[in-house]
Amino acid sequence: MVTVDAVRKIALSFPETTEQSHFEKPSFRVGKKIFATLDIKNNQACIKLSAIDQNAFSSFDSSIIFPVPNKWGKQGWTFINLKKIRKDTLVDALTTAYCEVAPKKMALLVRPEK
Repeated sequence: MVTVDAVRKIALSFPETTEQSHFEKPSFRVGKKIFATLDIKNNQACIKLSAIDQNAFSSFDSSIIFPVPNKWGKQGWTFINLKKIRKDTLVDALTTAYCEVAPKKMALLVRPEK
């Protein structure tokens, strides 16, 4: 299990990330683009992934990471069950979401190309 405070700490560790309210839920943004939101009441996060990354993360265990079940899911929005996810998997997923929306130069600070 990962706490909401841990999610917040990880998300805010990325360069130029800010926290703002989004429909009364905390959202994490780089520039004006949201890469993650928190649903504190349901102990769940929602992140923005590419279709390939969404498929890869969901393939491990679809009860932990799974596409939002509507048109938003088809656009890469992906739920994370914070009660079940391991911290290292969460860090990888949040990093991937950040890199999906961040400008390339900032994404390279977090995940350098090989």
